Amino acid sequence: SAADPGGGAPRLGAAGDPPSWRSMGSAGGRRGKQPAKRGGRRRGWGPLLRIGLIVGAWGMVLLIGGLAWLAWDLPGIETAGTADRKPSLTLLSKDDSYLVGLGELYGAAVDIEALPAFVPQALVAVEDRRFYDHGGLDPRGFARAIYVNMTSGAFVQGGSTITQQLAKNLFLTPERTLTRKLREALLALWLERKYDKNDILELYLNRIYLGAGAYGIDAAARRYFGKPAAEISLWEAAVLAGLPKAPSRLAPTRNPDLAAERARLVLSLMVDEGYITQKQADAARRDTVVVVTPPGDGDEGLRYFADLVTDEVQAHLGFIDRDLLVKTTLDPRMQQAAYDALRKGLTRKAGQPEQGAIVAMTPGGSVRALVGGRDYAESQFNRATQALRQPGSAFKLFVFLAAAEAGVHPDDRYTDGPISIGDWSPGNYGDRYYGDVTVREAAARSLNSVTVQLADRVGPAKIIEAAERLGVGSDLRRDLSIALGTSEVT
Repeated sequence: SAADPGGGAPRLGAAGDPPSWRSMGSAGGRRGKQPAKRGGRRRGWGPLLRIGLIVGAWGMVLLIGGLAWLAWDLPGIETAGTADRKPSLTLLSKDDSYLVGLGELYGAAVDIEALPAFVPQALVAVEDRRFYDHGGLDPRGFARAIYVNMTSGAFVQGGSTITQQLAKNLFLTPERTLTRKLREALLALWLERKYDKNDILELYLNRIYLGAGAYGIDAAARRYFGKPAAEISLWEAAVLAGLPKAPSRLAPTRNPDLAAERARLVLSLMVDEGYITQKQADAARRDTVVVVTPPGDGDEGLRYFADLVTDEVQAHLGFIDRDLLVKTTLDPRMQQAAYDALRKGLTRKAGQPEQGAIVAMTPGGSVRALVGGRDYAESQFNRATQALRQPGSAFKLFVFLAAAEAGVHPDDRYTDGPISIGDWSPGNYGDRYYGDVTVREAAARSLNSVTVQLADRVGPAKIIEAAERLGVGSDLRRDLSIALGTSEVT
């Protein structure tokens, strides 16, 4: 800066000063500019504050309006604890004739105080371990379920509380939509305000679907173990507590091994929560799943089909609170003929098959006859819908379909002869080969050699895609042996 002629300090604001210094001006200038800057800030924040208030107000209006819309047609929860319907399920054939009546689907209403303590504890441990701590919704439990499912790579835990499950089962349909989930949350909050925890748990125990057409802990205890819920053991309580996740798949009448595996998990969770000791859990694990066989009612040939229909109805409707009349596609004469033929064919002779199954369907997929075993009283395992078997040459249809979709024509020609793919050498039945044949002839004669060549051309992925598109839901092998039906399916 320029020096003062009198030798004093440099003069601020001289013509030669840098711009940054000149902009500061004198001390008085600085004081004069400061209020203007502060005032400018107030003017800048004012409009933003007003906009924020307006947006917030409209957000509250929309939130309240949305909640009101969701709550407008919600069912009243005041009758949740008094519902005592014991509905029946009546199945009709395709021509509206009577097939079978399944009677009451509910057992006696149980008082939670009359149950062994480990019965409700088992359900809380596996379904909602923070049940007594939350108010109907459990963000921590939901976040934990997401984390566990992501880290395990499979659906291991659900995020719904017991109160939410009760709200869904009592009042809502099983549809998976955001609207239904929001209504479920509202109902859960209202249930928590109206009832205490033990009331909610008691309602849950009396209403939850536990497979085999049984709603409620008492109905399930009688259905599976032939005793009321107040008399079941710790092991049996663990088996029942494991069912809500997948009642049809885990039912001990259908899959005792899976039911036992799930029960062992329930016992471990009960130990983690301090409900039982490790010694008690170990003692219970030594039990096995033993279910009672229901007495025959003259309709053994229909019982497998009736179980299948019951599970489908429950999957579609959820909680059933009224008598239902269900029209099916079954043909009574075909059903009786199938049942008689199966029992006649299974002779119980040494070395002969002891069980079997029959299913007859229309090309459109309507079931006309279905028998899942020789005797329903002996075994409720439905071999027509649950047993896994190799389909063999029946699976070749998917190979020819995938080949046709890939551009193979029925008149294309292939050489039918011995082939080798790596260490695998699939041969024809009886080691008979036909040389140069069309694809049409190869299909008609079910020639393994040509079928494998077609599979090699289109690839296993295309074959699997065709099979899944037409309804095959089993896990299929991703190699060429799939062409000959080596993967097990129902």
